[in-house]
Amino acid sequence: MSAAENESGSLRVVVGLSKISLALRNQAWQQAEELNLTPTQGQILSFLKARTSLPSRLTDVAEGLGVTVQTASVAMAALLKKGLLRKQKHPDDARAMALYLTTEGEKIAQLSALWPDFLLAAVDSLSLTEQDVFLRALVKMIRILQEQGQISVSRMCTTCRYFRPGVHPEPRAPHHCSYVDAAFGDRQLRFDCAEHESAPLPVQDQLWSQFLESAS
Repeated sequence: MSAAENESGSLRVVVGLSKISLALRNQAWQQAEELNLTPTQGQILSFLKARTSLPSRLTDVAEGLGVTVQTASVAMAALLKKGLLRKQKHPDDARAMALYLTTEGEKIAQLSALWPDFLLAAVDSLSLTEQDVFLRALVKMIRILQEQGQISVSRMCTTCRYFRPGVHPEPRAPHHCSYVDAAFGDRQLRFDCAEHESAPLPVQDQLWSQFLESAS
């Protein structure tokens, strides 16, 4: 394949992703209006719902959503006023405040989490092999964007101390999670795992190399 053909293919992928991104933004605004929220407010609720076992500071929320602390603070203040969030002292730092969902916030967060469901039917139309390839490609793209500082670092399998890539001979489940002591495949790779513990950077690089080799 020539360089020109490869560049053209890359551009088409970017255009396709931009169309999906536009659909997500439009859906987010539509659903947010129905719930009397802004998209950022809805994302905060979904973020906190996904981290129910972890106390979250304002800075954690901002980093997790890839927005400024000021943007997160404005949205958080609105959610507190609506009674969807509550604050209390952080269990690990008495000088900091942790954010938690209220009972009503839990209900709204459940609805907010449904925003991307319109994509589910499209993804379900892909074969299992296509889903595996697509998910693996997303993991690789996200890692590159994280290294470039374009998006916040997430708690992915590939940076976790419990991740053992490509250690099993079974093609559908080549990886191992030592936290739950179970084999799993590419389709079970997580982008935001509550049990994630970051491995040291040299180990992360080694895990990444092993993960790439596991596909060959």
